[in-house]
Amino acid sequence: MNQPLSQQATHPPVSVVVPTIDWYAAHQAVGAAVQAAQAMGVRVNVAVVDASGVLASFLRMPGAPLHSVEIAIDKAYTAVSFGLATSQWHGALQQHSPAVRDGIVLRPRFVAFGGGLPIVDSGQRIGGIGVSGGSEQEDETCARAGLATLGITA
Repeated sequence: MNQPLSQQATHPPVSVVVPTIDWYAAHQAVGAAVQAAQAMGVRVNVAVVDASGVLASFLRMPGAPLHSVEIAIDKAYTAVSFGLATSQWHGALQQHSPAVRDGIVLRPRFVAFGGGLPIVDSGQRIGGIGVSGGSEQEDETCARAGLATLGITA
């Protein structure tokens, strides 16, 4: 006789708990990144996504490039998706076949240049931060400032 899943001792769980960034932490990270940009004299867009890649917080500084709105969001999405800083993709791709190198960069929302960092807390990937509008180095410096305000290093 078949038992319902709820009565089977060996069935896998129906749901799992996924750690994700809190709204307040996302808000703080965006604010710190924007303050860093202001101190450098650059205008940027800053996005924080949760563990699922969904936008959790966003700020566009007046005068920041319009195309950079989506780029910032996609940098955060790429960083949380793979757990890798977007600035590290150039080197990481050199270890893969030409098919992977040529193909992955064509994926929608994939960004392979600096400014996106995963947000990792206690060994768990809880989100990503993306900054766009300055140089790659400026963007990554701002993203690191966002993590630093949370007590996290990349």
